[in-house]
Amino acid sequence: MDIPRFGIPEKLAARMSMAEQHEYLRTRLTRRGVLRTSVATAAVTGAGLGTGLLTASPAAAHPAAPGSPTVLTSRSTTRVDGSLVAPFGRHLAYGADPKTQMSVSWQVPFAVKRPYVRIGLKPWSLSRRIDAEVRRLSTPSLNNGAISAAEQFYVHAGLERLRPGTTYYYGVGHDGFDPADTRNLGTLGTFTTAPSRAENFTFTAFGDQGVSYHALGNDQLLLGQNPAFHLHAGDICYADPSGQGRETDVYDARTWDQFLAQTETVAKTVPWMVTTGNHDMEAWYSPDGYGGQNARWSLPDNGPDPVGLPGAYSFVHGNVGVVALDANDVSNEIPANLGISAGRQTKWLDRRLGELRAREDVDFVVVFFHHCAFSTTNAHASEGGVREAWVPLFEKHQVDLVINGHNHVYERTDAILRNTVARTVPIGERTDPTRDGIVYVTAGGAGKSLYDFPAPDTYEGHVRDQESVDTYYVARGGVHAAETVEWSRVRYTGYSFLAVEVTVGPHPRMKVTALAESGARIDHFEVARG
Repeated sequence: MDIPRFGIPEKLAARMSMAEQHEYLRTRLTRRGVLRTSVATAAVTGAGLGTGLLTASPAAAHPAAPGSPTVLTSRSTTRVDGSLVAPFGRHLAYGADPKTQMSVSWQVPFAVKRPYVRIGLKPWSLSRRIDAEVRRLSTPSLNNGAISAAEQFYVHAGLERLRPGTTYYYGVGHDGFDPADTRNLGTLGTFTTAPSRAENFTFTAFGDQGVSYHALGNDQLLLGQNPAFHLHAGDICYADPSGQGRETDVYDARTWDQFLAQTETVAKTVPWMVTTGNHDMEAWYSPDGYGGQNARWSLPDNGPDPVGLPGAYSFVHGNVGVVALDANDVSNEIPANLGISAGRQTKWLDRRLGELRAREDVDFVVVFFHHCAFSTTNAHASEGGVREAWVPLFEKHQVDLVINGHNHVYERTDAILRNTVARTVPIGERTDPTRDGIVYVTAGGAGKSLYDFPAPDTYEGHVRDQESVDTYYVARGGVHAAETVEWSRVRYTGYSFLAVEVTVGPHPRMKVTALAESGARIDHFEVARG
């Protein structure tokens, strides 16, 4: 049996769950003497809760799940002079109530004393210090450096009791670095809470980003759309390039440093709402593979109970309800976390969609997750597990738009109902989910290397007559089940993202536009109900 450099036999790893791989690696590597301390995992050092103008609460993030980071004391961390340490990688996220809650997150290259955030309505009038929480993430050097050593310190402050529809200035700091100091005013950022009453707005979306010039270019282009928030459909930075949910012979946690620095120009202003893809399962840190995710992100904690999936949550902005899902839980193709929620996520999804659809102030429901329900690329095509578990619920509750990543292209379907075309939706046309079915969009062209289709591209300005496409979906057991489909309406092999303009009023609309890296429009259509 071949033994890869990291230590797990390849054939064995392919059929191990995340928890089994985590235990195997920890036990084997510790026995070899690779680990010289009892703790080499994600670690959280908690600061006190702030009081005053606002409250800062770790409750804005998912609480620790079984197998989550271990608590360390401040004595376990080497510190340097705080004046020499500059925060970086700022990123925002809504809380469960975007009108009154916002999480501010950032990174520091070394351990610091008493990190905090200041906020205010003017840059020259910031609040007193609101204490933040530090989550330390440790990665040892393995395999003669093939696995790079890293000590990372992620800082989070959950802000509550904010004013709806208000723009705040904020600065992050620690002992020795005060953002309110006139020398540091250039480090301030802004964020805007969701309005108390629905008004027109835009949001953006993509998946499969990584670190590249293409990823950076997409970030800058979407910032020009002035989005209220951004949806990231998973496969965030690719520190683990295998994507199989197992430790491989190469893993570089420092890729996250590059990613957060790359993304900061947008995410320091636009709430960056992420979910988990297959490349975001990292077995080293925790049995469920999400120890790293929980250290880096603070996301709404209103997902399935008991909480354990950082990529499953929901929020409402204006007249749009948004639901994020963790498709690793239902993936036939990459089963490392298959069934991890024991069906709780699907039950929660049914309940949450029903709650959103019953709200008078919600006109549209948008769902986003990683693995594609409907796609035709040669790389991954469609995920049968999603079709079996979730598509019937999308149809039951008449979801208005589903956004996926996973396949590194842009692809958009006609309106689908019961796995067939219920209504064709040519470029520029309008569809009504109450009678037509659901349009599914694959927006996986955020920055990683591109995939290809089994049929020619067809997009705005280059439309071909619609033809059937011979493709497949991944059935139970990972079997590729061949199918010929008619629903693949738009295909574009290139870097791109979605911009969705939402209008309110007597006849609300969602205008969905796909933009190429060049800024050229490659697709657009409208969603309207009734």
